[in-house]
Amino acid sequence: MIGILILTHEDLGEHMIRCASHVLGMNPPQLDCLSVFIQDTPETVLTKGRALIEQLDSGDGVLILSDMLGATPCNVASRLVQPGKVECIAGVNLPMLVRVLTYRHESLPVVVEKGLSGGQGGVMQIEAEPCHAN
Repeated sequence: MIGILILTHEDLGEHMIRCASHVLGMNPPQLDCLSVFIQDTPETVLTKGRALIEQLDSGDGVLILSDMLGATPCNVASRLVQPGKVECIAGVNLPMLVRVLTYRHESLPVVVEKGLSGGQGGVMQIEAEPCHAN
């Protein structure tokens, strides 16, 4: 099973885990988050990230989901990437998280692809529904 680490600003990752648990009706195993606060140094976050990856990896790899490309969480995540063992996707959203949790028994490359498609497919404009009076 692929381990999942959500690496975000503040408590976003914790809240995303709670939301995904609500949607799935369970607390998924091998899922954790690492929050980056204003007072944290990148080196401190990097050390914590390495420890969490070690805990989450059961031998199938770890996928890091980060919130925003170019920001500290994603910059740290990029330093944690080990091709084929630890991969990262930036721009995490709830559809992406639910998708990777659903397919995490597949290989790491498949889970990365499912995460990308779930995240992108979950972003769309919603049209107003016409009001039908009865």
